[in-house]
Amino acid sequence: MGLSIGIVGLPNVGKSTLFNALTKAQNAEAQNYPFSTIEPNKAVVPVPDKRLSELAKLVNPTRVVNSTVDFVDIAGLVKGASKGEGLGNQFLSNIRETDAILHVVRCFEDEDIAHVDESIDPKRDIEVIETELLLADIQTTENRIERLQKSIKGDKSLKPLVENAEKLLLHLNEGKTASSFIIDDEQSRKNLFRELRLMSSKKIIYCANVDENGLSEDNDYVKKVMDLAKEKNASFAKISAKVEEELVALNDNEREEFLKSYGIDEGGLEQIIKTGFKTLGLISYFTAGPKEVKAWTIQDGWKAPKSASVIHTDFEKGFIRAEVIGYEDYIKYKSETACRNAGVLRIEGKEYIVKDGDVMHFLFNV
Repeated sequence: MGLSIGIVGLPNVGKSTLFNALTKAQNAEAQNYPFSTIEPNKAVVPVPDKRLSELAKLVNPTRVVNSTVDFVDIAGLVKGASKGEGLGNQFLSNIRETDAILHVVRCFEDEDIAHVDESIDPKRDIEVIETELLLADIQTTENRIERLQKSIKGDKSLKPLVENAEKLLLHLNEGKTASSFIIDDEQSRKNLFRELRLMSSKKIIYCANVDENGLSEDNDYVKKVMDLAKEKNASFAKISAKVEEELVALNDNEREEFLKSYGIDEGGLEQIIKTGFKTLGLISYFTAGPKEVKAWTIQDGWKAPKSASVIHTDFEKGFIRAEVIGYEDYIKYKSETACRNAGVLRIEGKEYIVKDGDVMHFLFNV
């Protein structure tokens, strides 16, 4: 499984600059990572993870394969997008396919870069976008209820789904997001959301885009976005899209020095990816051998057979057991053989819950 993040925001908030940096990051890593054909509005970016390179030093594999994140660039939305204004529904539909939303908000002044509302106001800008997403969700729910009501005549089992959809529509019409919609049966709620794929049901990362001066210290605009994220129990990240473009062309040492000059430890892209993983409850485990050292993305809390399924479905179906070495133990003893001799290689069964950083080998039959 992977992580897909849709980038949204008003025009001229820094989305395109950020996406250009993401695309360059993707191209810069292309020789090391197997990428599929990428659409013009999508960048598949490797997840930074220093643990992979440390394992590779010990295993000396033919290749190293990071987990990846799909970033989908959604054209700048404007008031009326839900009714087709601007590029409207064409791009709203792209957001439905993503796991989370990165809402880029402009938090800097620049007379040379126009703002659609001629002033900088993060809270107002956020409300514009979220209102359009909510209005689009209302339209989607109304349309789906209409179709389901026609289908009930031939399939009475759809009645609970329709009833829950009608309750959700009332909730949305009160100006509330789908994510705050609660019903007694959590599974029915999940089924409803799976059916509708509503945008306001997705996790949001509010991303304050600042100029170079805003990286080392939070300005008043950034503080407003942080407060709103806290109020909504949402995630927050701060970047300078312009700086991110400059970072892509630097090697590791140059990058580290460049970041230090701004008083920060990591780049914005790393921050966004880490925040995305945390927001969606994702972790990584590793496989390590002479052919490759590879990171695999799973949901935190998955048991060993389910975790094995991201390699191949047969691994889950025919799961026998897993050989597991903790990352720290692997680094300490420097090889699988040494870990086995030291007694830190564990044999785990079907009930084992995989931990972030586990180095794993699965045994299975089909």
